[in-house]
Amino acid sequence: MSPLIHLQAVSYTTPDGHRLFPELDLSFTSERTGLVGHNAAGKTTLLRLIEGLLPPSAGKVVRRGSIGVLRQQVQVSGHTTVAERLGVADALSVLQRLEAGTGGAEDLEQADWTLEPRIADALAAVGLPGLDPQRPVGGLSGGQVTRLALAQLLIERPDIILLDEPTNNLDREGRATVADLLSAWSGGAIVVSHDRALLRRMDRIVELSPHGAKVTGGNWDAYTAQREAERVAAHRSLEVAERSLRQADRSIQQTRERKAKRDAAGRRLRRSGSQSKLILDAQKGRSEQSLGQQRTVENRLREDARRAVADARAKIEVLEPMRFALPATGLPGGRLVLAFDAAGWTTQTGAPILRDISFTITGPERIALTGPNGSGKTTLLRLATGDIDPTIGTVHRPASSAKLDQQVSVLDPDTSILENFRRLRPDDTDNACRAALARFRFRADAALQPVGRLSGGEMLRAGLAVVLGGQTPPELLILDEPTNHLDLESIAAVESALRDYDGALLVASHDEDFLEAIGTTRRIDLPPLLPEVKE
Repeated sequence: MSPLIHLQAVSYTTPDGHRLFPELDLSFTSERTGLVGHNAAGKTTLLRLIEGLLPPSAGKVVRRGSIGVLRQQVQVSGHTTVAERLGVADALSVLQRLEAGTGGAEDLEQADWTLEPRIADALAAVGLPGLDPQRPVGGLSGGQVTRLALAQLLIERPDIILLDEPTNNLDREGRATVADLLSAWSGGAIVVSHDRALLRRMDRIVELSPHGAKVTGGNWDAYTAQREAERVAAHRSLEVAERSLRQADRSIQQTRERKAKRDAAGRRLRRSGSQSKLILDAQKGRSEQSLGQQRTVENRLREDARRAVADARAKIEVLEPMRFALPATGLPGGRLVLAFDAAGWTTQTGAPILRDISFTITGPERIALTGPNGSGKTTLLRLATGDIDPTIGTVHRPASSAKLDQQVSVLDPDTSILENFRRLRPDDTDNACRAALARFRFRADAALQPVGRLSGGEMLRAGLAVVLGGQTPPELLILDEPTNHLDLESIAAVESALRDYDGALLVASHDEDFLEAIGTTRRIDLPPLLPEVKE
């Protein structure tokens, strides 16, 4: 099968001289490829190179067939119509003129009589059945606008589609729509995503790094299984290398001990005077020459063994997930942490956002807050922290709490991690600040980094450090879509830390893998409040 996209020794260097990846040789055919890697590894840049928006620093991108694109940010004017967003406004106008009897010969030549049923089928496939093409998109939610972009791909039917984080701002239903679309897609697809459910729909995974691209056949589960096998093999290699180093040291020590005995015997013989000085001097010369050769061999053996240990450890560092630990809260199992009693919240215009919400959190429970976009999850979290008060009912907050949203807005991006910590915890000593940040792997100069320059994973880790790292950590941690801007390695690190956290968790997320990994025990599922799109 001829590739639709072929990268021939393609590399890219940013304007400031940073090389993202070297000489990629990759082909993409009519299969679904998941593109993964650290944030700033160059995944979005690679999509732009494939699309032709950027020229490679070296090499060539060969394209065969048409390309469709779904970008991370889908922004349109509120006055834009659905037809304009779908890219079919002019073609629909041709049909309308012909149906009204005002079209000309040119309209007859251009008319696509299959367009209207294709539009209807595409809208139905993305969960927007019966949507009026002349409706302005201003009244649609962000998730619905993203669905329109997916419908445009279905209408255009390009040979290969490029999707950059397509599920980032979608609720559970929207994520399922994207996954179903990709499962049914018969052309090629390159998908940048940290959505593990979506990556399970892929035919192969390509991991991008500064060292190049690593291709794994199969979906996300096959990729993680291979990575785990490589991690286990790397630990075995380290064990073998360390054993070889110990054996080399023992062998060297034994050789030196034998030589020391021979030298001692030679010195005794010289003192006895039983042999001539000429013979003894010759023996001494041979011994010194042998010693020099022996030292050369020993140094080579030890250096080879140490290099093997260093190489094995370096490979483990690449494959081993990053870990950090959250401090203990000491929250008792029977203590009331949070209670909603028939609570609700209404806007100043009288629009109800939440109605009759009742639940309690006791001890270190782990609660998942779920529901479609627009159902009031963020409002409920604001009520939980006391940012706002209910307009009806009560909210009881007997335990201390801290909240991190997906932007980690608790942090000032213009100051360092250390300065943010001191601002939020002014009573902690300098040593306490440094020690707390070190537990979150911000040691020495790493704590002096400006927050605005951190990656998504580093920023969330810094946010956890400043809200949990003090001498009295809060007993309830509230997270609002914490994984939205994290790469897969950062998500794994946060999951590991939260699994061992002994406080209570209230987490709003559409990421089912994340909710399962942190051990949520029950859910609060909010119903939709925004009106559904009507026919």
